[in-house]
Amino acid sequence: MVSGGCVGAEGTAEPEAAVAVAPEEAVASAPAPARELVVGYALTSKKAKSFLQPKLRGLARKKGIQFVAIDQKLPLSDQGPFDVVLHKLTGKEWQRRLEEYRETHPEVTVLDPPGAIEHLLNRQSMLQEVSKLDLADCHGKVGVPKQLFVNTDPSSIPAAVTRAGLSLPLVAKPLVAKSHELSLAYDQNSLTKLEPPLVLQEFVNHGGVLFKVYIVGDAIRVVRRFSLPNVDAGDLSNNAGVFRFPRVSCAAATAEDADLDPHVAELPPRPLLEILARELRRRLGLRLFNIDMIREHGTRDRFYVIDMNYFPGYGKMPGYEHVFTDFLLSLDQKEYKRRLGYTSGEG
Repeated sequence: MVSGGCVGAEGTAEPEAAVAVAPEEAVASAPAPARELVVGYALTSKKAKSFLQPKLRGLARKKGIQFVAIDQKLPLSDQGPFDVVLHKLTGKEWQRRLEEYRETHPEVTVLDPPGAIEHLLNRQSMLQEVSKLDLADCHGKVGVPKQLFVNTDPSSIPAAVTRAGLSLPLVAKPLVAKSHELSLAYDQNSLTKLEPPLVLQEFVNHGGVLFKVYIVGDAIRVVRRFSLPNVDAGDLSNNAGVFRFPRVSCAAATAEDADLDPHVAELPPRPLLEILARELRRRLGLRLFNIDMIREHGTRDRFYVIDMNYFPGYGKMPGYEHVFTDFLLSLDQKEYKRRLGYTSGEG
């Protein structure tokens, strides 16, 4: 386990539907720029629909922010000019074009660098930075479940699991993080039915609730979602095979209004989230991502990060339009100061 850091005042986050963690800079007070802030976006049609909702577009216009679709068939340099490029596309060709654009247009903020995003697209490397954290034990402990990368013949998986010392049941996740599908394997024989490449992760009982921690620059929001229920010895002896779950934590599975055990529903301590988010922003070089956290059942301060996503479904985050527009304006203020020589680069 990795210990959680000690920052700010002691105490736990309030149990509202969405909890705001005070950012390190006063993003919310960033004034609207005198000129229009142009944000070029390169998103799939599905992502654009879920993110660019009318409430976001409307508030953005009031604050002097214009969202402009990027034509992927044309060179980036022939479009714009942009102040910010917002993207969530994959593929080596797009990555190459975007990196070239960053080199020739250093004045444009690209959210986020393609090379940094790659780290979260592969579940073998996704949680490495979390496992490396070495923080002072003050507000809790954060770690990652024991896991194993598998890229071999399915018949050899049981032996590999035994050698690695993993305990059943195991959560099986696709290696490439484009899919949210996962499976739960209860016994050794069921492991041979899995389809590599994948990552096997020890299942940690967590009361059936996970904490989805949204990070937008320095701002943090936390919501509760229903997750897989606890597994006991009886479940292990009475169940066999692989149980597949297309998507466990979705917006429809919100646990905010549920009558939960207070020990299960209690949110992670605010100082713990602050230092965790700050360290991961620094180590990953990302400003738009989310963390899926669980609390080990029966404990109060033992947490695990089980998954991370780049540019998650912010449209499902309460009040996202305010958080995101304030974040974009803060970027513009920082760039303005940088051009005047007040800062040496982006924060």
